[in-house]
Amino acid sequence: MTAENKRPLAVFDLDNTLADTAHRQRFLEQKPRDWDGFFGAAPQDPPLAEGIALALESAEECEVVYLTGRPERCRRDTLAWLAAQGLPEGRVLMRRNDDRRPARRTKLEKLKQLARDRDIRVLVDDDELVCDDAERAGFRVVRARWTSPSTALEAAQEGEGRT
Repeated sequence: MTAENKRPLAVFDLDNTLADTAHRQRFLEQKPRDWDGFFGAAPQDPPLAEGIALALESAEECEVVYLTGRPERCRRDTLAWLAAQGLPEGRVLMRRNDDRRPARRTKLEKLKQLARDRDIRVLVDDDELVCDDAERAGFRVVRARWTSPSTALEAAQEGEGRT
């Protein structure tokens, strides 16, 4: 195992942790929800200074992994956005395009998989249910509370398994 592989992991969510989704919430507030519009607007997300700073700081001692509820079809835009923000390179774990399970289930599953081989120093996420479940499973959590909560996004994360 190389020295890089021995570094602990710092796991970061994207939406409302590193990326400000406020400008695209309108797509989730209509019925039916416009998922193509919501994800299509993601490349224009402004960065969240608190999250970006924490990711850069974490990269000094940890390997950064991005764990998002975004579907795999958003990979190209997501990678371009991360690079444009000057964020550390790292694995980007996304949900399958057809995976509609709640974010708290999909993310906890991925965390447990990562923890089999590596120490997870921290999970940084804005989803309170994800954070609660991760803490109960023994992970150290930083709750990204630097944006205003969105009830539409919360419903999408939990009830529709879309982000």
